[in-house]
Amino acid sequence: MLTPEEQFARLSLVLPPPPKPLGVYKPFLKIGNQIYVSGHGTVKNDGSLIIGRVGDDLTVEEGKLAARQVGLAILSTLRSNLGSLNEIKRVVKVLGMVNAVPGFGRHPYVINGCSELFAQIWGDENGVGVRSAVGMGSLPDNIPVEIEALFESI
Repeated sequence: MLTPEEQFARLSLVLPPPPKPLGVYKPFLKIGNQIYVSGHGTVKNDGSLIIGRVGDDLTVEEGKLAARQVGLAILSTLRSNLGSLNEIKRVVKVLGMVNAVPGFGRHPYVINGCSELFAQIWGDENGVGVRSAVGMGSLPDNIPVEIEALFESI
């Protein structure tokens, strides 16, 4: 069985820079063996953001890819604070928020972009936790997806 870092390398993933806080909060907080990651946005590898509203500016598939990009930003924060993804035992919880047009109903599908990434890194048992996927009228900087997560460390 491959370690999370080996899985990451096998997938040939590239991490964006860990995002800097846009307000008064910590992007990462470890308490005991619990790791809290604040809401992350759609930071691309060049540091810019994916912007737009799902169902208007972005298709549902583009929204799912944006959620995957948020997952990569979360991985970047984890790695920059822990040194290795191997320090994470499991995903506990994911809260995904989708900036979508009124009447949009595929929020869970969009957030699968992040959840599927985590499952690829930590496996189906440890990479899938409890989850909520909800719609929002807007998100900061008009990003399409924001995700926060809770992890258990080794």
